[in-house]
Amino acid sequence: MSVKRGLGRGFESLIPTEVIDETFDPTAEQDERMSELRHIALSLIEPDADQPRTVFDADAIQELATSIKEHGLLQPIVVVPHGSGTFSIVAGERRFRAAKIAGLKTIPALVRTLSAQHKLELSLIENLQRSDLSAIETATAYLKLRDQFNLSLEEIGHRVGGKSVAAVSNTMRLLRLPQSVRQAILDGKMTEGRARPLISLDEAIIDELLPRILAEEWSARTIEQYASRLKRAQERAVRPAQHPTRYITQTEQLTKRFATDVSVRAGAKGTGKIIIPFKNSADFERITKLLQ
Repeated sequence: MSVKRGLGRGFESLIPTEVIDETFDPTAEQDERMSELRHIALSLIEPDADQPRTVFDADAIQELATSIKEHGLLQPIVVVPHGSGTFSIVAGERRFRAAKIAGLKTIPALVRTLSAQHKLELSLIENLQRSDLSAIETATAYLKLRDQFNLSLEEIGHRVGGKSVAAVSNTMRLLRLPQSVRQAILDGKMTEGRARPLISLDEAIIDELLPRILAEEWSARTIEQYASRLKRAQERAVRPAQHPTRYITQTEQLTKRFATDVSVRAGAKGTGKIIIPFKNSADFERITKLLQ
């Protein structure tokens, strides 16, 4: 039985953008042996009486319920058998409450025993202490500890050797990258530092840019500068009357092609200049090759 964790993306802030993908889960095989993904009647599920979180934002749950009505529930909750055919929630009470408001009769749930839950948590912590774990595998493990073991980012950082909340959060943000970039990181073709500037770019741009980044072995700094230039070009494109509007599309295309902040200066009677700046002699050589 295969436990499917990549149940889709959704809900932005309501349900985290990141969704656990078993491709990058370092404990996926172990979890498959210990967990069972089922659709369980909500009437058979009870909140954990010992749940440390007792206050839930009513407005946020209502918003989540509205999204569930439209999209369904994209991430399973985690439960343990509670006797007499009932189950107790280990993780996902907010999703459980929203599902009830949305009028669902059943909910996707990973069913584990308490001992299996404990073993998986220990296994995740042990895996996170391995030096050969990729940044994406690390991020997936962090996400799993948060979403399936109810650990805060502070608790995760403490258990994996004293990492800060910011460090844990920044690594988890890598999961927002397209599959192609995540796979490149897993394969050792991209480092976390080189991938991080891509998080702010659209997926279509990343997919177009990635082969070039890998082929030309762009540094993290080059990628960061390119992303910054592209943002500025996009900002200029939406500012009316600041630049010759008839050249905006071409300027953006040239900026993307040459990975530098190309600008156009229009003159009288249709004349003008295309300015392609370069940082150093190596960058000049790179641009001139593209012009040939």
